[in-house]
Amino acid sequence: MKAWIPLTLVFALGTAAQAGATCTYPSAPAAPPDGNTATKDEMVAAAQDTKRYNGEMNTYLDCIKLEMDAVTPKDPSKLTADEKKKVDEQQKILTQKNNSAVDELQAVVGRFNEQLKLYKAKAAAATAAKP
Repeated sequence: MKAWIPLTLVFALGTAAQAGATCTYPSAPAAPPDGNTATKDEMVAAAQDTKRYNGEMNTYLDCIKLEMDAVTPKDPSKLTADEKKKVDEQQKILTQKNNSAVDELQAVVGRFNEQLKLYKAKAAAATAAKP
């Protein structure tokens, strides 16, 4: 039982430190290759890069959530009008960051999926054309 106390304390401090840390916005992958002309290796590399980006973006979104939780007061009734205004502004900014990140993630994944559909259609047509 005593062994869990330090471990829990380390986890709590790590979470608090992460909540206070600045969230790092991931860099988007390069544009996916044209599905009509791409090789299998190019599509696999683009898929891996898109998965990397998806994971990094999810980490970023988790960090934004922690920041949102950190600025949300436990008892908002104890805030002055100025403090409430400041909290509302911080929450609005974090919500905008979250929504923008989700929009970009959906756009990046959507572009890759469009090219993947083209690639698969090309591959299916090539397979069907073989006697």
